[in-house]
Amino acid sequence: MMQVPRFRFQAALGAAMLLCLAGCRPESNVSPNDHEFAYVSNGKSGTVSVIDARYFRPVTTLIVGKEPTGIAINPVNNEVYVVNAGSDSVSVIDSAKNEVLATIGVHKAPYFISVSADGKRGYVANSGSGNLSVLDLEKHSEIATVAVGSAPGEAAVTPDGKTVVVSNRTANSVSLIDAAKSSVRTTLSVCKEPQDIVVMKNSAKAFVVCPPTNQVAAIDLKRDVVLALLDVGGSPIQLTIKPDGGEIFVSNFGSNNISSIEAYTNEVGNSFPIGDKPTMAVTTSDNSLLYVSDFGSDSVSVYSIDDGKAIDSIQVGSRPDALAFTSDESHLLVVNSGSGDVAVVRTVKTKQNSKISRERSLVTMIPVGAQPNAIAIKSVTTK
Repeated sequence: MMQVPRFRFQAALGAAMLLCLAGCRPESNVSPNDHEFAYVSNGKSGTVSVIDARYFRPVTTLIVGKEPTGIAINPVNNEVYVVNAGSDSVSVIDSAKNEVLATIGVHKAPYFISVSADGKRGYVANSGSGNLSVLDLEKHSEIATVAVGSAPGEAAVTPDGKTVVVSNRTANSVSLIDAAKSSVRTTLSVCKEPQDIVVMKNSAKAFVVCPPTNQVAAIDLKRDVVLALLDVGGSPIQLTIKPDGGEIFVSNFGSNNISSIEAYTNEVGNSFPIGDKPTMAVTTSDNSLLYVSDFGSDSVSVYSIDDGKAIDSIQVGSRPDALAFTSDESHLLVVNSGSGDVAVVRTVKTKQNSKISRERSLVTMIPVGAQPNAIAIKSVTTK
């Protein structure tokens, strides 16, 4: 199977502070107790780097488990969760104190965690043990283990909290879990080696990408059936759904383009050239722009959804992968897996020295650990 990406402090701080004069976003109406932090998992360092996402400077480095990969935030409290693939655990970070609060044991080779909208449950697919861990996030404990297919790679809980979708990579199937009962409702055969998952906001459908067959499976979560197998570009590896829920974008790593899927009709639209080896993508909240990390060209492409074409490209670090917007979307943080740093890119007009800048540009680079994998941004108020 083709392997695809997913998975100097004082000097850096001084450089970041100098560059921050041109790129940070001090806001006069923000309380000193209001903070925004970015959390970056460093796979080879066994750490999480914490970055001030308002002033773009390092805050601290937290020691977690071995080979940390996926990160997720709790939407209702100050916790951040880091999955440790090498030590079969999930680290719980208190974002108000920026310290590790607890460690939850799961099972073999977990990679990602999905958190329910009410913040009470976490779901971790254990790739090496063929099961799903159900976590009580209030008690920081595993409360159920559900057997699924072989090598489950990812789990995604629906917005209504009723269903957990699990992609079973070597079983070529998807398990649908009844969240209330913590049991398998049904298992569906899909395309080969299903991996990344997105779920529509109304919880009616899930879409699962299958890189070896260049397909995306559309699944009806009300009737528990596969609606269609959709042909997209070469080696698709990631799905991004627009905030309005009507369109899905597929990053086709092997064919250097993105495909669009109409979510309601299960129809593939056009494919559009993008950068070299596109990996991850994020959309702006107004549904107008798609930012795509180009793993092979060390850049981020900007795609206009309305115009159906790429409109800009910004050079970042080596092998860019995971992406995350700041809360106001004025900046994009880009995890560079090859160079071990995070690029800060100005994305929209920002007020600087009484002038308005409309240029998208690289603001600064912040060193993190070795082989950074994932990023999550969390706003928090401290006492």
